[in-house]
Amino acid sequence: MEELTFIIEKEQTKERIDKAIASFETDWSRTQIQNFIKDGHVLVNKEAAKSNYKVKEGDVIVVAPPEAIELDIVSENLNLEVVYEDEDVLVVYKPRGMVVHPAPGHISGTLVNGLMHQIKDLSGINGVMRPGIVHRIDKDTTGLLMVAKNDVAHVSLVDQLVKKTVTRKYIALVHGRIPHDKGTIDAPIGRDKKERQSMAVVDNGKHAVTHFRVLERLDKFTLVECQLETGRTHQIRVHMKYIGYPLAGDPKYGPKKTINFNGQVLHAGLLGFIQPKTGEYLEFSYPIPDDYTNLLQDLRKQSLIKED
Repeated sequence: MEELTFIIEKEQTKERIDKAIASFETDWSRTQIQNFIKDGHVLVNKEAAKSNYKVKEGDVIVVAPPEAIELDIVSENLNLEVVYEDEDVLVVYKPRGMVVHPAPGHISGTLVNGLMHQIKDLSGINGVMRPGIVHRIDKDTTGLLMVAKNDVAHVSLVDQLVKKTVTRKYIALVHGRIPHDKGTIDAPIGRDKKERQSMAVVDNGKHAVTHFRVLERLDKFTLVECQLETGRTHQIRVHMKYIGYPLAGDPKYGPKKTINFNGQVLHAGLLGFIQPKTGEYLEFSYPIPDDYTNLLQDLRKQSLIKED
């Protein structure tokens, strides 16, 4: 496992060391980090870290975890819906509540477990934990993902993401009535300085651009189509909150208990990319799931009652 170095920022001062490390974007759980510290795999300013150490601004933390034992990722029959497949790529629908790839402590029931059961070949670039995975969507976001079946295809798809030639459109329900019909949010995204487990618009964040257009206005909500130009962590959720219209049902970035729904109301409904070998542009769409449709119908009825 690769050695990683972190520099503690002012906002993290006086956090316990395991919490501080967990706030950085890694796949380690808090329990793993605590075990790393206990077993002497964490240094603070070149000295072995103590589990109760409270970090200070400027501390240099080096985590040198032991060599990982390769996990046995078991294939599972999860009846994944494959929307498209050829010899190089496939497009699959991810339902709400499903994690994309395994991680320590969570190695079953993921999209990867299902892919391993249904698909004979997957690219190996991302290793045993993420075979074929080119991009992700959040656990409670539904919609389409492209998956690479070989390394050549994987490189091509990643390159298309980097060059911003992949079409990714989402249908989102947000709080409030957006008065303008369309807009572009160009605001950098990085770790929230106050809440390190969340993302936020920050001055030193990574370039992030989201385009949106209004599809429908309801009483207290707006249905919008969001098109990603970049693909930062939680980008749509962060950007819509930033302009004052957070996603409905979002447990991290939105107001609590405003609708009866399990997670943010967000659906990756359209995906387009260039087939790595043929050069043909492929585009796929998938309708919003039933629970999303039912929610919209209920909100429309409420809007009509108030208008009457």
